[in-house]
Amino acid sequence: SGHEMGNLLRLLARDDGTCCSHQKYDVFLDFENAVPSDNEQNLFTSVSQVLLKSQRIIQELQQYKGAAKEIREAISDAGEEQQRRAWETVAPLVLKLKGFYLFSNELDEIIPRILADLCSPEKAPTQHLEEQQALVKQFAEILEFTLKFDELKMTTPAIQNDFSYYRRTIMRAKMDSSHSDNGGDEINIDHQMANKMSLFYANSTPMLKVLSDATSKFVTEHKEIPLENTTETLGTMAKVCQRMLENPQLIARFKREETQLFILRVMVALIILYDHVHPVGAFVKASNVDVKGCVKVLKDQPASSSENLLNALRYTTKHLNDDNTPKQIKTLLAV
Repeated sequence: SGHEMGNLLRLLARDDGTCCSHQKYDVFLDFENAVPSDNEQNLFTSVSQVLLKSQRIIQELQQYKGAAKEIREAISDAGEEQQRRAWETVAPLVLKLKGFYLFSNELDEIIPRILADLCSPEKAPTQHLEEQQALVKQFAEILEFTLKFDELKMTTPAIQNDFSYYRRTIMRAKMDSSHSDNGGDEINIDHQMANKMSLFYANSTPMLKVLSDATSKFVTEHKEIPLENTTETLGTMAKVCQRMLENPQLIARFKREETQLFILRVMVALIILYDHVHPVGAFVKASNVDVKGCVKVLKDQPASSSENLLNALRYTTKHLNDDNTPKQIKTLLAV
């Protein structure tokens, strides 16, 4: 019930100095059943549409086969037939890649709207989490999407190969105008769009970049919201995820097994985002995130759930290798 949840979250606000300070973040964020309040409804509906698309995109990316074979054949055999077959395989793939890229622009637009709602200074971060659980859950789902997309992208080298083959073919066709009917037009990617797509896919974690750029830009543009409000909201969310994972009774309250993995992913995504947005990052002693505790939680999970996430912390954070990152954390995350 809402009331019970409020009490649980109020524990968050307790002062650290109490004898039982570990209780401070024993909170239950209801990631399975949170329902938006009336004043959240508008934004909630907009974010829902973005999230529906994001699920479709993950499915498409999971099924992305690439055109490596056709491209190889077209390169080794200049025959008309091989060229046509490669083009017909690559063209629909590039349309998908264009769709993924355009979706990143939608994320870029929705993130600041969510942050404006979750980080506004008239409430403490804990109060935001308590009173806007439906929106917190949606934000968590965007974070999870980001991790999943980037993980799949990293393991799909075909994406960049397909796209660069497409660009080379288009360039050749433009130079050799006798081929003006090679069907390049129905994809409708102008030079500028092709450049933007290239930059997007050249990044090893393209969606994380969109997310952290959008968050940093949000912080710069909204002078009325101090940076600390935003990073503290991210940090508090990470702590709540961590405490939920550390507490078997809280995890036992979820009906679905995958919810635990969801919380694990969201916790890691929050650390990474915090590290990209906060000037000194997530690893320093004074950080709002208990990275040591989070890594310990990760290492308590089966490797199948944790290995990719530990790698995300190792390779997609910004400040891990800084001089002022405590040795202990570097050792914990050493490969």
